Amino acid sequence: MTKTTPPQAKRVSHSHTHHGVTREDPWAWLRAHNWQEVMQSPETLDGEIRGYLEAENAYYEDHFGKPTAELQDKIYKEIRGRIKEDDSGLASPDGPWAYNSRMLEGKQYPLVVRTPRNGGSETVLLDCNVEAGDGYFGFAGADHDASHRYLAWAADRAGSEYYDIVIRDLETGKDSPETIAETAGSYVWSNDSRAIYYTEYDDNHRPYRIRRHTIGTEQSADPIIYEEKDPGFFVGVGKTQNDKFIIIDAHDHQTSEVYLIDAEAGSEPRLVSPRLTDREYDVEERDGLLYIRTNADGAEDFKVVTAPIDNPGAENWTDLVPHEAGTLILDTIVLKNHLLRLERRDGLPRIVVRDLTSGKEDVVRFEEEAYSLGMSVGYEFDTTVFRLSYSSPTTPNQVYDVDLATGSRNLLKTQEVPSGHDKDAYETRRIFAKAADGAEVPVTLLYKKGTPLDGNNPTLLYGYGAYGMSMPASFSVSVLSLVDRGFVYAIAHIRGGMDKGYAWYKNGRREHKTNTFSDFIAAAEALIEAGYTQKGKIVAQGGSAGGMLMGAIANMRPDLWAGVIAQVPFVDVLNTMLDDTLPLTPPEWPEWGNPITSETDYKRIADYAPYEAVSAQNYPPILALAGLTDPRVTYWEPAKWVAKLRATATGDAPLYLKTNMGAGHGGASGRFDRLKETAECYAFAIKSVGLDA
Repeated sequence: MTKTTPPQAKRVSHSHTHHGVTREDPWAWLRAHNWQEVMQSPETLDGEIRGYLEAENAYYEDHFGKPTAELQDKIYKEIRGRIKEDDSGLASPDGPWAYNSRMLEGKQYPLVVRTPRNGGSETVLLDCNVEAGDGYFGFAGADHDASHRYLAWAADRAGSEYYDIVIRDLETGKDSPETIAETAGSYVWSNDSRAIYYTEYDDNHRPYRIRRHTIGTEQSADPIIYEEKDPGFFVGVGKTQNDKFIIIDAHDHQTSEVYLIDAEAGSEPRLVSPRLTDREYDVEERDGLLYIRTNADGAEDFKVVTAPIDNPGAENWTDLVPHEAGTLILDTIVLKNHLLRLERRDGLPRIVVRDLTSGKEDVVRFEEEAYSLGMSVGYEFDTTVFRLSYSSPTTPNQVYDVDLATGSRNLLKTQEVPSGHDKDAYETRRIFAKAADGAEVPVTLLYKKGTPLDGNNPTLLYGYGAYGMSMPASFSVSVLSLVDRGFVYAIAHIRGGMDKGYAWYKNGRREHKTNTFSDFIAAAEALIEAGYTQKGKIVAQGGSAGGMLMGAIANMRPDLWAGVIAQVPFVDVLNTMLDDTLPLTPPEWPEWGNPITSETDYKRIADYAPYEAVSAQNYPPILALAGLTDPRVTYWEPAKWVAKLRATATGDAPLYLKTNMGAGHGGASGRFDRLKETAECYAFAIKSVGLDA
């Protein structure tokens, strides 16, 4: 049977001029003129664009999908075999009830359930498998009201992140017909159960407005509670842990501003402190005091301050936990008598518990070379119990309840691996790669014990490096399918994340963005130097902003990689940052720079943007994955990138573009369908390094 030939996207003359520089962009036609409409109604996509994307999908299926179908299915079954399908979460008490979610064997989506707090039969409040039907179902969660009579739940039916909020009467089990349509997905109940505060998108898919919906009224009558005028700021809505205040948060990536609404009385929003460029803060409340995590006054790694609720301006902020350089405060939780802090020091997480009545502090830490740590407290404020989760690349997730009154630690659950898992059969290590400027880049490794360090091991190197997002050294049932085949699995904790503090982030954004790329290359070279692998046996993987990383390192050092996996890759950086109508562009300017107003930003982004920097050289095999309804990284970015690579690259390495025509940024919505996408990526990695199975 004759296989299809690689699609060749036509060229259409198109150019743009900025700062006296004219650039040609012959594949700009792949950007649908009606992209906003396509996000909600994929069937409205222009026929010629659809034809090209479907041709690429057909080429992928013919040359990779079908030939590796058996391997993909084998990997899928391996991963699925490590998942306890009929698994349950851990119940969170709230008043007379305990709420939970659980999965059923063979089902894609969760059940939302509750039981009487002191024991009794379970009631299924929501079965997402029934609600999902056969289509896409992006579940945004469910939230019960204070009376425990109603459940608000939200879902996206297209992958475009437009969520409809539905209100269910828990006494009858029936949904109200008054859907709150096309919201941005964040919402909270008022304490009197009469209203829901929710976020709304503008015409460019930016969450910019908070409305209040009174139960039993038309959505068209919902009053505007807050509207953001700056297109560079997104808004969200939440609640303090003690349920006293509704929080409106306006923010970009470096600046924030908070308003409070009395959740009982429904007051007008009250500003905590006006936005100040590069100052971030978030708030909780206890006994008339706000507890504020902030980087104000040069506290680069954040500190905790207090302020009176009646006079909360920054001039009244008093240090409670002073700034300590090198100890990054990631998150705080305020309870009736305790303050919990999740921190990162020396690249590893820890939890610090402060007794607010005595000021005494205790530290929770673990001794493995690399691990991840999390904390949560459920619904209640007046409690002495918090929940701790721990895992490492070798250790499945463990969840404990820690009693702050007694100090006891109760193991509630250890992640089950039905097919079996021997943690002692694997090795976790953390090495440091020397970056070009001397920075020490942490790299977390997982491999089978006894793996010879002779430089012959296939390796998958994962990276992200943006927005201050850190990559946790956590347990994954998926990566074992690579490690059990002799792979070294490595995570490069590169600059752009906050793995080593806020300065690590600052040194990987804007004018320092190229550090992200050179750090990743340094991590690959360190793995080679340490004898783990060799040039041409490393598969690089990253998604979204990590997909930009993939495009950059493919341009900069194509010789290093056996293959590159770029999932929803942000590769057309310059054109996207020049288009202020796109959803994320104005909020992204603090991260990358604004090439519209700044010639310096324009030149810098143009120099590294993967799409712009494609050149006539031998590229490694590339797998690019896209989502047609993705509002974050629009489908045309990877489509244009692959089209340019096809027209420009030398050599005969395969280039694949697969577009999910019914999903967005997160790919498939069902848990098993997502595993199939993982299996595709891992099959590509296995084939790229020359293994058969």
